[in-house]
Amino acid sequence: MIEVIKTMLPRRSRAAAIVPERSVAGRTLMLLIAIMTFLSAVTLGGVVLVQKSAIAWSADVGREVTIQIRPVEGEVMESNLRTAVALAEGTPGVASARALTLEESQKLLEPWLGAGLDLTAIEIPRLVVVHLGDPVDADIDKLSRDLTAVKGASLDTHAAWRQELNTMAGAVVLSGLLVLTLIIVATVLAIIFATRGAMASNREIVDVLHYIGASNKFVAGEFQGRFLSIGMQGGLLGGIAAILFFGLVGTAAGNVLSSEAGAQVGVLFGRFALGTDGIIGIVAVIPVIAALTAITSRLTVRRYLSQTS
Repeated sequence: MIEVIKTMLPRRSRAAAIVPERSVAGRTLMLLIAIMTFLSAVTLGGVVLVQKSAIAWSADVGREVTIQIRPVEGEVMESNLRTAVALAEGTPGVASARALTLEESQKLLEPWLGAGLDLTAIEIPRLVVVHLGDPVDADIDKLSRDLTAVKGASLDTHAAWRQELNTMAGAVVLSGLLVLTLIIVATVLAIIFATRGAMASNREIVDVLHYIGASNKFVAGEFQGRFLSIGMQGGLLGGIAAILFFGLVGTAAGNVLSSEAGAQVGVLFGRFALGTDGIIGIVAVIPVIAALTAITSRLTVRRYLSQTS
């Protein structure tokens, strides 16, 4: 009799009987996993964007140094500027050097002093922007020594800015990874509760399976297969939604935001272009979430059965 019952209950049918394919619990769990996958992918994508922007910042800042020349009584500013440019261009590793015009220097002060001010009546510090061909080969020490011949001149390598940028980017990346960890923990807890709920509501079916000879390992495997399917479907929905999200945000940042706001957003996140590595990272989240769902459900079922047997 038991053998007859076994032949009437193929493997996939038993799985559907324990966790029905179209059950409310299954659809709810799939939606929950989709949301968690979306949040995980968005967090991971944000971390990738910030990291890429930080690398670009550091590279740009590292290829540029600035010579500041303060007004000194008895000194001719334009002559000092030409001397500083000549010294910079004669330094090994320097690609080019250019003195900012008076109008450009005044424009740099607008964020602090406001627009429309007439600064022609006062002398303001002037800047020489030096672009390095290769920051490693550039002899910055020699340039710093040579500039001692120019009164009021000082060299800024932007090392402090680079350090602050790297520290800020590192803090953002660390915060993103912490949020990602919390999302994963929340997902695991949700799967555990959903699995235990399914086990409790289908306890009679599990008892019948045990009666006909099914082992705890077999029942756990059935749950694992069903939850793997739920995790994969939810992961696909969440991953696709995350990729569309970055595409829409990138479009909105370029078309909806003002030029000033778009520039500020671009400084932090770039152009919202994930690139190949970002998309691969988001796609990789999908099988990870699916596998996490399957493994968590299997372990939960085996623990539940061991406690109730």
